[in-house]
Amino acid sequence: MGSYSELLKTRGVARIIAAQLTARFPSGMLSLAFLLHVEQQTGSYGSAGLVLAATSIGQAVAGPLTSRMMGRFGMRPVLVTTLTICVAAIVAIGVIPPIMPLYLGIGLLAGLSTPPVQPAVRTIYPKMVNSRQLTPLFSLDASAQEIIWVVGPVVTTFVSTQIGTIWGILLAAALMVVGGAWFISSPELGRVRIPRSKRRFGVVLARPPVLLATVVGFLLVGACAAIEAGVVAVFGHGGPEAGIVLAIFSIGSLAGGLFLGHAPISPWSTARRMFIVFAGTALAAAAMDFWWLAATLFVAGIGIAPALAVLFAIVSSSVKFSDTAEAYGWVGTGQLIGAALGSALAGFLIDGNGAQGAFWAAAALAFLGTLVPALAKRWHPDLRGRDASPIPDTEPVPITPS
Repeated sequence: MGSYSELLKTRGVARIIAAQLTARFPSGMLSLAFLLHVEQQTGSYGSAGLVLAATSIGQAVAGPLTSRMMGRFGMRPVLVTTLTICVAAIVAIGVIPPIMPLYLGIGLLAGLSTPPVQPAVRTIYPKMVNSRQLTPLFSLDASAQEIIWVVGPVVTTFVSTQIGTIWGILLAAALMVVGGAWFISSPELGRVRIPRSKRRFGVVLARPPVLLATVVGFLLVGACAAIEAGVVAVFGHGGPEAGIVLAIFSIGSLAGGLFLGHAPISPWSTARRMFIVFAGTALAAAAMDFWWLAATLFVAGIGIAPALAVLFAIVSSSVKFSDTAEAYGWVGTGQLIGAALGSALAGFLIDGNGAQGAFWAAAALAFLGTLVPALAKRWHPDLRGRDASPIPDTEPVPITPS
């Protein structure tokens, strides 16, 4: 833990982590806030699900696009523009009349304009710390983001049920403004300029480590989404059990990220971390008991943040600096699609086989998430003793004749 203390004392690191977490905190609030509000306004969970689907589609499409735009127009202009549009769309969902075509259109707009904070901050990190600190920083970031998924839904549920659903949405919008302004005003955004990429859009996805990180991220987040659906199906919405189990699941991820953050990254690292997720999830499927699920999902959680940290590191080390933001945008898109697929697959299996079906789906996705990097280990960078920083962009230097 002393090395994390040293890392947080590095100039700007603690501030930029706190700022980006605040800016991204609404990510843990908006899905539930939209679900509760639209269901209340329309009387239909199906309608609420369509709005969430439209928002997720917008986010998946926009991720690589807005990330790439930061290299062309600069980080601050892109972040300010997307933040302004996204906040306006979120507020509109809360105040407009319950007309489904409007809800769907505005939900899509909110997704398309989601500020690319995550690709931006992960592009900045290699310029803030030395090569020895970069992998632990990715691990600390992956661990810290669990706060978003533990606290966000709790805050949203309390505000939406005790005060009103519109206030749950407006609180998320206010936090997005505060966090976004804090992050955008960070000095690091002024010091770091992403060079304009000379490659066609999407070419970076053809790099094997980026494709590997996108596919494994898709499977990992799909497994997590199926687990969440399964836990809710076991305990329902009537008591605190589901929230407690999911919090323990996230605490496992937080603990794993902190304690495994310094482990050297070898070609087997992703497969090993995903095996922890698979093992815990497969055990969880054996019994739908509170204490059993709490214990086994804590074990499964131990692999999540470390796996994400490895994915971030292999992407960073495999692309030119000008392509890092777009590469992280593709990885984020894979995770969003994984979340949608995992939830949908779990839902079908819950209807046909009960809550246990969701854990079967999660275990299958986690198993594939273990198998893919094991079979593709020759594409997996070996970062033992190597720098995880991006490949520098180089250009010919003009020489003036003497």
